[in-house]
Amino acid sequence: MKTLTVALPGREYDIVIARGLLAQAGARIRAVLPRARKLAVVTDTNVAPLYYNRVKASLEAAGFEVRLFTVSAGEESKNPFQLAALWEGFLDFGLTRTDAVAALGGGVVGDLAGFAAATILRGVALVQLPTTLLAQVDSSVGGKVAIDLDAGKNLAGAFHQPKLVLMDPDALDTLDLPQFMDGMAEVIKYGCIWDADFFDFLTARPSKPELTADIEHILYTCCDIKRQVVEQDEHDTGLRMLLNFGHTLGHAYELAGHYAEWTHGQAVAAGMCMAAKLGAALGVTPADVPERVEAALGALGQVTWLYCSMDDYAAAIGLDKKGAGADITLILLDRMGHAVPHKLPKAELLRLLDGFHNVP
Repeated sequence: MKTLTVALPGREYDIVIARGLLAQAGARIRAVLPRARKLAVVTDTNVAPLYYNRVKASLEAAGFEVRLFTVSAGEESKNPFQLAALWEGFLDFGLTRTDAVAALGGGVVGDLAGFAAATILRGVALVQLPTTLLAQVDSSVGGKVAIDLDAGKNLAGAFHQPKLVLMDPDALDTLDLPQFMDGMAEVIKYGCIWDADFFDFLTARPSKPELTADIEHILYTCCDIKRQVVEQDEHDTGLRMLLNFGHTLGHAYELAGHYAEWTHGQAVAAGMCMAAKLGAALGVTPADVPERVEAALGALGQVTWLYCSMDDYAAAIGLDKKGAGADITLILLDRMGHAVPHKLPKAELLRLLDGFHNVP
């Protein structure tokens, strides 16, 4: 068992990593929520038949009254209508401000359930039970919760830190290869922006069996990096922006595919490759780094280039939360294992992208 504590003053919480943890969820949640009577469990149509009964039995054994809320699997569920349906369902359940919401699933469930918890009754406690690699290494930690709007991804959201994150690596056993490798895009990101030795560790293990053999170390390393960043910059105004390496352009690819054609991991993988190329073109990124990033992602079966129209680039860049007026802050690598913010005019970024346009 491995435990990390996110030490935010007044909002401290543990990230616990251990096999079999879902079956122990009730006692662990009861320890941090002694007054809670009801627990609304939000999950999706893929996860519910796999893990809900196990979690429910544990929660009921700990004295919680439990109600299941199931949403359709996929990014399309992160919408205002589904959010409103959860609000109404929570109220029908009789949820009070001393009760809690548990997000059992991947990043979509965590974002949606988290935003619902942040906003119902002006905020109730949230517990994250991530079941995908992407959610375990990234989205379940740090308190960012959101839904998508027609204009773009994660444009309505909040910062709402969980009370507890329970990470069961056994849940990854049910992921097929594409789902598992989808999460590896975010894993590779941590090596790119923070830890060159970790990047080399990952590139030496290009298969799922090799990676799963060291999965506890991978989860712990990623969460520890994110913990350090969040403790220094909870609200994404400085250091935490580095975690968005590849995401400005990745969100453009997701927008271009209407959130259905490309997964988040595929979009971020292609976004990191393009960001590395842009960094080299701007003289920030060493010339060998783009090839190293592409090789690492390609070895894991990730896409390294996606088509995106200039209109979609312009729309995503215009809505990016790192933008300020006519400028945008792009996250670039000044060496492998170290990222830096680089401010430039949005028009210049679009000009550079146009130079790479339609060129793998």
